[in-house]
Amino acid sequence: MKDVLVLGGAGVDSTVYVPELPLPYRDTYHVPPVVDRIGNTGAGVTLGCAALGLDVAFADLIGDDPQGALVRDALRGVDCAWGHAEAGTRRSVLLVGPDGRRTSLFDPKATPGERLPRHLYTGIRARHAHVSITDFCRHVYPDLAGTPTSTDLHDWDGVNPYHEDFAHRSDLVFLSATALPDPPATMRAILARGRAHTVVCTRGADGCLVLTRDGDLRAFPAASLPGPVADTNGAGDAFVSGFLYGTLRGLPVDTCARLGAIAGAHACTTPGTHESPITEATLLERSRT
Repeated sequence: MKDVLVLGGAGVDSTVYVPELPLPYRDTYHVPPVVDRIGNTGAGVTLGCAALGLDVAFADLIGDDPQGALVRDALRGVDCAWGHAEAGTRRSVLLVGPDGRRTSLFDPKATPGERLPRHLYTGIRARHAHVSITDFCRHVYPDLAGTPTSTDLHDWDGVNPYHEDFAHRSDLVFLSATALPDPPATMRAILARGRAHTVVCTRGADGCLVLTRDGDLRAFPAASLPGPVADTNGAGDAFVSGFLYGTLRGLPVDTCARLGAIAGAHACTTPGTHESPITEATLLERSRT
């Protein structure tokens, strides 16, 4: 029995550190070395949960290309099942400003009609499944019947129908307030229209909002940064990992929010996306202060 099964969402991030954001037009910028790293949300949750001592399985589609080889190598310590992505491995170009804020240019490498093959995941028993919002994962929910599920809608605007299958078919829903005109209204709509028992909306330095089906909307603060900001890449996935760690330990939702905030703050102080996730020992030590 695995602790967490993560479906979809690995790729490669090409990180470019730029002098400011938004970046004004200029023919050429001289920048620090551009680095290709493991990236995207599924890989982040997988590596984050594994670093916290959870037993994780991961299934995804990647390409037969150099980026796919990078993904396989970065996840070599995890129980992974790979299918072939016809269009190649997903990629992102991340522009990171001096204050750590980022703009992501995401290439989903989508192929219409592509699906995550059932044999990659139906034989895996897990206490929890986290479903990335890749199009080829939206059909997996019937196969996960009886397994608690979560998803991260990221910067959903609350309107785009692409996200609705994930929002309404998951038990635990994460999303960012970045593009939401009214986060509480969107959170309430998710509960009203779907099966979720808990919705968590992250707000960066302003902490997060948590709404449960049997409770009131609650606000929780962000955690103090343990060092200078390096970049914010991977902070959201780290938050999800910390929150899931608490959930699988049977901890109350306020403690889960605290653990997620600590993991997210740690990610902001480490360069790159998912290379140095917080460990269980560090998470628990910081949660006691």
